[in-house]
This record gives sequence, C-alpha cells and structure tokens, in this order.
Amino acid sequence: MTTQESGVSFAFEELLARSAALRERGPVHHDEERGLWRVLDHPGVSRVLSDPAAFSSDFSGLTPVQEDFETFRKGNFVGMDPPDHRKLRTLVSQAFTPRVVAGLEPRIRAIAGELLDEVDGESRFDVVDALAYPLPIIVIAELLGVPVADRPLFTRWAQVLFSGDQLGESADMDDIQRALDAIAPTIREMNAYILDHIRHHRAHPGPGLTSRLVEAEFNGERLEDQEIVGFVALLLIAGHITTTALLGNAVVTFDRNPAAAAALRSSPSGLPAALEEVLRMLPPFPELGRRTTHEIELGGHRIPENSIVMADLAAANRDPAFFDRPDAFDPARSPNPHLTFGHGIHFCFGAPLARLEGRVAFEVLFERYRDLAVATDAPVVFQNPSVIVSVRHLPLDVERA
Repeated sequence: MTTQESGVSFAFEELLARSAALRERGPVHHDEERGLWRVLDHPGVSRVLSDPAAFSSDFSGLTPVQEDFETFRKGNFVGMDPPDHRKLRTLVSQAFTPRVVAGLEPRIRAIAGELLDEVDGESRFDVVDALAYPLPIIVIAELLGVPVADRPLFTRWAQVLFSGDQLGESADMDDIQRALDAIAPTIREMNAYILDHIRHHRAHPGPGLTSRLVEAEFNGERLEDQEIVGFVALLLIAGHITTTALLGNAVVTFDRNPAAAAALRSSPSGLPAALEEVLRMLPPFPELGRRTTHEIELGGHRIPENSIVMADLAAANRDPAFFDRPDAFDPARSPNPHLTFGHGIHFCFGAPLARLEGRVAFEVLFERYRDLAVATDAPVVFQNPSVIVSVRHLPLDVERA
C-alpha cells in the first residue's frame, strides 16, 4: 500500500476535530443547543455504559414514536435494560456461541476468495462493493439460514437505515421524526420478510441460527416470533455493517500508513492488534445514547433525571489519560482498552465475528495482491459520520501477487 493523500480527503478527520472541540468544553458538559449531556472521557463513558440502573438504554417517552419501529424493537435487546435484556441475550447466546464463530473461519476465507475471484484480472475495483459489503452479509445470511441470493435486499436496507441521508444538519427531535417516517416503509418490509423467514423455520427446522433461536429456552420460556424478528434484524443489518465499516476504515488507514501496511504484509500475525487500533481511532458508531433514571452526579455535574446522555466513544478512545499519543496510529498498541464495542452488559456480542472477518479478509487481500492503493483520480464517498463512520465507495488500484 502507498499513501495517496491527494486521492483521499479523509473526511474521518472531521471526527477527530469534532471530538477535540467538544473535549475543550470539559469531559462532561451540557449541550444546550441539542438539549443533552455529553460525556467524553474514558472513565465517564465506561461508567455510563456499564451502569444500566442509572443510565438506561430505554428511551421510551423521550424520543419520537413510530409504529413500525415500536413493533420492530421488541426483540432488539440493544435498547433494553435488565431483566428483559438478560433473558434475550441469554437465549441468543445459546445459539451464537464462541465455538460457532470460530468454526466459521474456513467458510469466511472461502467467501472472501470467491468474491475477489469476481474482480480477478481488474487493476481497479471498489473494495466496498467487491468485498467489504458482501462478505459479512453472506456470512450472516448463511449463519441465519436466510437466502444468500437476497443479499441485494439486505444491502439496500442497510443503506437506508445507516446512510444518514434522511437526517439534516440539526438532528433535532423534529428532524429525527421526519427521518423515522421516511425509513418506516423499509422497516415494514424488513419486518414482513424476517417474520416469514421465522415462520418457515418453525415449520421446517434446519441447522441455521434462526432455527436454534426458535428452539432456545430460558427458564422454560421461548422467544416469541416478533422478538426473534428484532434480533434477526439486528444481526442481519447492524451485525454486518460494523464489519463493512471496519474493512473500509482499515483500508484507508493502512493506505495512509504505508510503513505499517508493509509490516503487516510481511507479518500478518500483527493484523489483530492493527485492526483493534483502527477500531479505536475510527469507531463505526462514534456515540451511544443513554437516559438517566434518576439525578446523577458525574464529572462534577448533577445531571437531572430523564436526561439524554451521549457517551462519546470516539473521544473516549482518544483520552490522553488512557492512550499514549492518542491521535497517532500505533498498529502494535498494547494495551488498547478502546470502547468501540461498548462496555458492560451491552458489549457487542458480535465483536468476535467482526474481528475474525476483518483478520481473514486482510489475510486474503495480502495473499492475493502485492499492492493496494486508494485511487487518486476517483472519488471516495463517505457515509454521514453523524450516523456511522464508514466509507460508502472506496476505489482501489491493485497489483496481483
């Protein structure tokens, strides 16, 4: 890889500038314009994420309501507190074990190779279209027992939900309501599709994760169909988008750090640590919201009950008290206590799969190409960084090994 400064304006640096500007206002402060509290230091963000009794994931009554979303969120335990969260996560864990994830490596490697075979012989291709989007979608679809042939549909859903195209610059409650209304037809379509998929697995059990979710029990209870819909949607859409972001962000980061990329090519055993550093510097979801359940003292401030608190992962991941040279890319950084996958009961259960997919994808890329460089004469298109830190299109110039 070679650095191509002229080819990439690197819009991600806006994230760095934003975090730095916010940090100047203090590690905990009230954002009067948005009507919420911001927490930016590593200890503060860790506390917010690890204390669901004080910082709830349930925003009922505080955010706009949209009927299709309310139906869909029933099984989405990301927005739940104990004990409901524990029940759903325990049931899901029965069907999504470390052994299942580890056993996917040969298949992930085969899929990555097959996808790159489709662009074999080309000296330029869009790595998002060719690999970063389809790889995790195919893996998740196969894991769930969902038809892989429907992956263009899943890609379209993800684009609608995570592009941020429906949001304006203000992102106030009215703006969010308009965005929810615009996205609602997609949510309705997803709900119907996944519900049909679940009913099929109830009638025709198979080896896929969906069949195991249908059969899983917790204290004699099984998941209702609509609860499974919420989880399957979470895994199918949100579960793949993080890996897509990681792969694209890593390509851009390695391109800007050619010495590190050359070292990784020579010694791929360093890939796991390097990818953790990409996750630290460019968390796909830079903020996580919580609601205070009572008046809370944090960072010398008293935060009222029912306040919205935004835990800024991007800023916490660059806290100079926890990270030496926090704005520098250090592919061998250790320890690396980044908070990109969350913290506490809501730590991302899909993190092992994302890490595995990222490592395998770059091993395959390095084996196949002696050089990868972001094109200098074609546009790199970024997603809306207020929604997700990721590239939408990333053209690469490549040389076959």
